[in-house]
Amino acid sequence: MRDEDIVQQVTALVLERLRPVWQDELRRDFAALTHQHDISDDHSCFECGGRGECERRRPVTVRRILDAGACRVAARYPSGPVADDLAPCIDHTLLRPEATYAQVTQLCREAAEFHFASVCLNPVHVAGARALLAGSGVAVCTVVGFPLGANTTEVKVLETRQAVEAGASEIDMVIHVGALKSGDFAAVESDIRKVADACGPQVLLKVILEAALLNDEEKVQACILAKAAGADFVKTSTGFGPGGATIGDVELMRRVVGLDLGVKAAGGIRDRDTAERMIRAGADRVGASASVKIMRERDTSRT
Repeated sequence: MRDEDIVQQVTALVLERLRPVWQDELRRDFAALTHQHDISDDHSCFECGGRGECERRRPVTVRRILDAGACRVAARYPSGPVADDLAPCIDHTLLRPEATYAQVTQLCREAAEFHFASVCLNPVHVAGARALLAGSGVAVCTVVGFPLGANTTEVKVLETRQAVEAGASEIDMVIHVGALKSGDFAAVESDIRKVADACGPQVLLKVILEAALLNDEEKVQACILAKAAGADFVKTSTGFGPGGATIGDVELMRRVVGLDLGVKAAGGIRDRDTAERMIRAGADRVGASASVKIMRERDTSRT
């Protein structure tokens, strides 16, 4: 895809998202959906972006949505089961270069015990983790172009193919940060797209922005390019950069990708409160090496 085509696509998507007209249409749809005979919902949560107190403020809407076939609705903690349902949102992470086989084994045992979404580890450990986690329901996630994103696309594609063959079902790739900051949107989009193609339809692709190196405009551009290139998630950080996940970055990324992509917060998440705040801000996944500590804090808070 040419630079001019990428720029036009990014511009069109941004302008479309910024258009105010759609809100009037949505308000009319909400008004129709949330009235049931003489019963109506509280419309004050319209601006919540889908992460409000749905089950309390919009009971009519929730019933209608469930009747239409949905199996879950959103709820703002503490009114909803965020704390109790935190484990399936966590990628239990061990990306230290000195990680031993024993530590990888322990990581997998903990992930199976707490039912985390995945283990996230370096590519050399994928096959072993896949064997350890067989039948557990825990996915194996690995990293590509990590941690700088400065590998050639061909190397990233090869890493991805090898990881999938070894048993990875999720890939976290780092974008070409320098290309993005240079305005070379075509290179960024092509890099992501080729890795997405190597993943195929059965493997999730999460695109790491390394948000601490970007300004807000660049974060928006990166999210739109990831979406256009076929990614499944955008992710804040590697954990090896100058900063980790922030609430502001998660909120911004969620606004840009809408409900079409997942958002993963990673880097510096070491306690339960921070993890829950990231989820309330819009994250679907949290990457953490302190996952067990986070879960034990939950158990302690109940006693």
